[in-house]
Amino acid sequence: MAPVKVVATLLLATVVSVAAATSTAATTHLQPGVAKLTWTQTHELKTSGEWHSGCPVARRDLRVLTVRYYGFDHGTHLGQIVVNKAVTTPLTTAFAKLYKMRFPIRKMSFEAAYGQHQDWSDLTASFECRQAAASPCTGGRTGTWSMHAYGEAVDLNPRENPYVGCGMSRDKTARSYMRRSDVRPGMAIRPTWRKSFAKVGWGWGGTWQGSTKDYMHFSINGH
Repeated sequence: MAPVKVVATLLLATVVSVAAATSTAATTHLQPGVAKLTWTQTHELKTSGEWHSGCPVARRDLRVLTVRYYGFDHGTHLGQIVVNKAVTTPLTTAFAKLYKMRFPIRKMSFEAAYGQHQDWSDLTASFECRQAAASPCTGGRTGTWSMHAYGEAVDLNPRENPYVGCGMSRDKTARSYMRRSDVRPGMAIRPTWRKSFAKVGWGWGGTWQGSTKDYMHFSINGH
């Protein structure tokens, strides 16, 4: 039986090694910059339901923006978001400033947003063809397009920067972050961090009037 165990162990090691190499290759091939969506990415964007007929922006006007970001593990990573081609320059500048200041970002990934195994948990992302969400006070949708539907908004660390209304948040994991005076990593609190977007002319949902605040939300027009 010993030889069988040895063979099984070697096979398992080979599988793990190949999986690790594949995972590494999937991330190391990325380079910072702006690119048109590949055929595969275009297909995933549609099959995921994040883009559909009637969206206010055509797929040909979307771009994949790849940027460096500082992770919660204190390491440098390359992340991707899908944005309108018109905002690639200001967003490149904003994320470069965040990286320089070592503002930690949890996750930025095309696959997590649009791939076969979507995982939007604490995902920093942009394009999502949907209506603007109503306040947690009322729930539902507003009947108007979100700026995400145009690819002209970014949600930054949604867990650490929740969407709050009437003292409520839809995300249970984000509730402890509703206490904005308890500053922890990844929270868009310090003015220097928020100015990364303000300096390129983008507004922040944390300054909205009334009881509804969208602390994760940065957009080209502040809405």
